[in-house]
This record gives sequence, C-alpha cells and structure tokens, in this order.
Amino acid sequence: MALDSLKGIIRVSICSGVKRKGYILEQIADPDNLRLAFWKAQTGKSCKKDVVAFREHFDGNLLQIRNQLLDGSYRCGDYNYFSVHDPKKRVICAAPFRERVVHHAIMNLCDQDFDHRQIPYSYACRRGKGTFAAVKQAASYQQKYQWYLKLDVRKYFDTIDHSILFSQLQQIYKEQRFLNLLWQIIDSYHAHDGKGVPIGNLTSQYFANHYLSFADKYITQQLRLPAYVRYMDDMLLWSNDRNELMEKGCQLEEYVSNHLLLKLKPFIINKAIHGLPALGFLFYPHEIRLNGRSRKRFASKLQLNTNLLNNNKISEEQYAKNVLPLYAFISHAKHKGFSRSVIETSINNGPGAKGSNRVNRGGNFNNNATNVRVSYRNNNTPDNRNNNIGFRLACSSKRQTDFEQAPISFPVTRAKIDLPCPVSSVRSNGGQGCLSEGVVD
Repeated sequence: MALDSLKGIIRVSICSGVKRKGYILEQIADPDNLRLAFWKAQTGKSCKKDVVAFREHFDGNLLQIRNQLLDGSYRCGDYNYFSVHDPKKRVICAAPFRERVVHHAIMNLCDQDFDHRQIPYSYACRRGKGTFAAVKQAASYQQKYQWYLKLDVRKYFDTIDHSILFSQLQQIYKEQRFLNLLWQIIDSYHAHDGKGVPIGNLTSQYFANHYLSFADKYITQQLRLPAYVRYMDDMLLWSNDRNELMEKGCQLEEYVSNHLLLKLKPFIINKAIHGLPALGFLFYPHEIRLNGRSRKRFASKLQLNTNLLNNNKISEEQYAKNVLPLYAFISHAKHKGFSRSVIETSINNGPGAKGSNRVNRGGNFNNNATNVRVSYRNNNTPDNRNNNIGFRLACSSKRQTDFEQAPISFPVTRAKIDLPCPVSSVRSNGGQGCLSEGVVD
C-alpha cells in the first residue's frame, strides 16, 4: 500500500500530555551520528568484505547516505534471505551493510523514545533489562503465586500489521520526512499482504517490541493482574486464582485480535509447582532448571567449538569468546551436574581423544589432545621435556549425573476448573469462551 493512501485511512490518536517529536532527520543524518552508527554496525564484522569495501570509501559513503536521507532519495530493502533452524525454521533477512548503518543511526536517536513508552515489566530491547532481568522477575513471581498463564503470539514477526505499526509510530513522531523513511523500512518486507517485519533488522526488534506495548498497558491498566512479565511476544501472567487467569486471558486474546490483528497460540496454564517453561528455563517455586531445548543447544555448541579448537580452526581466544556466553546463560539455573557431564562427553568425543591418544591415568600434552603421551616426557631423552605440561587424571566409575536424572520435559498434570474444558492447555475461540482440549509438550 502506498504511503499517500494510508494518510486517509489511519487516524492518529495523540495521547493527552504526550508531545510528538519533530526535526529528528537532521540529527540522524549528522556526520558524527553516522560515524557512531558505522562503528556499531561493523562491531564483530570488521573483516567481512562488505565492511572492508565500505571502509575503503568511508567519507564518501557516509556523505552519500547523509544526502540521500535529507533529500528523500534513500531506498532500502535489498535483503539477503537465508534460513536457520534453532530449533524451528526461521527466515532471516540480512540487510546490506550500508542499510545496517542507517538502522543504527536511527536507533541512536530513537532508542529512548521507544523505551519511555514501555512499562517496567517489558524486558526485550531495553538497556538495563534483557533476558536475565526477566528471568529474575519471573522466578520471583513463581514463588509468590500458585498459578501461571503463558501466552505466545503465533508467527509474531510475520503477522505485524504495517498500517497499525505505522499509526503507532505517528503517535511518537510528527516530522513527515522521517515518517516517510520509517514507512519505507516497514514496507520493504511483506510476509503476507501488508503484514510482517523482517527478522534480522535492528529496527524490526524495536518495532516488534513497541507493537505489543499497547497490550502491556491494557493488561496493567484495564485487566489489573497482580503479576506480569513480557519478553518480546512471550507474555507471562500469574495469579492465585485460576479462573481469574482464564477470564483475563480470554479478554486479552480478544483485545490483541481486534486492535492488533494478532492471534495467540493455545493457552498454557498450570500450577507453579509443576514448572513454567519460558525463556529457555523451567521455573519452579524454589529453583530454576534448564529446559530440554537449552540443554541440547548448550551441548551441541560446546561440542562444535571444542572440535574447532582441537582442529586448530579457531584460536583459544575465539574459543573463550564463543563458550563464555554459553556458561553465562546456564549459570542462572541449576546446572553443575549437567555441565560436568557435557564437558566430559565433549573431551572424550573430541578429535584426537580416542584410541591410543585417550588419557586414562596420567600423561601430558602440548597444544592439544593429539599430543598426549604417558608420563610427562616425550619420546626424546628424559631430560628433554620441552614445554609439555604434566598432570595426573583419575577417572571414577560411571555414575548417574544430574544431567541423566533431570527430566527433559516438565510434568504437566490436568487440573479441574469450572470451565467448559478443564485442561492444562486450553485455547479460547474468538474471545467467545469456547475452549478446546490440548496437552502441553
């Protein structure tokens, strides 16, 4: 849909007391802001071809971007599409490097505008928030309340309505040139007719998080539930009354369907003592565990990086950079037995750690496991020890670790309530209260 045709369709409702922001495009196109945007966009990618090519004509490229932004000739949307499976298939849209520079330039100025319109219990794409802050808050609510309700939007990024999103942005900004630029970014991708924002864009993360901020306010101001946490499209609600959760959940489903044109997945409702699956963890009233998906991801990524290190395809420094975030994630849950088991498996299954090279009771190594030898001297004379490191390794008998004992899927029991379908996983139909039976995986 063309931008001009939207002007007659979209009515912008300006909240009283909230002033829209103007004259922002000049600040975005400021040379200093563009240099900062380039630095952010190239972080961790400085050796890639498109970054090197951009840097070779650095001043000329920034001047071209600045002029195109100011005269309205800037164009975007030449995406490179590829798929990832982590764990389900997602289509990623990688924007050209110069376009990523523009995205960072926009968010350098607009980050706070989006943040000020979030409630305190929204944790995605916000400074001082993030996954681990959401984990801490969810764990606190699990201790206080008997019941939880987990809601998730079906194919969220692909079903965000362009017209509604643009009308929301019009409530923040009034400069028409900047709104034209935002519309270009929104309209550069279509999962369906007039719907969808590209997964992979920096702007998409902020747009998607802002899109549901209106549902946040409906929950906190109209439904008035006692406890609520949202991380992007994952919405978690708590109460001591199951009937209240179901009633408020149906009202919320009706709201997002009518006002945001979104569809929720089947409700997941259960007692807190049976565990809440969210954010890669299982939350119990007095402990946090890794869920099965996070266990598999940690084990596979640790094994992958260990193999790359053993084959001298990455340095020890790069290995540490890749592995430390994995440990940072699992550190928020009970994991010692699991991580010990994964590390032992990674070492025993790694290249050069099999057959005659495997260490059973004592030895040394130089560089990697392929150089393991008995005792702490090599095949030269006893006095020629080079820089090999001596050690002794004691292997205990096989025992059952926490990893082997811990359940991969959490126990969900069916509990009875005075509703048409007394189940643990239910779904309302169009806000009419008609519920269909289902089971949580």
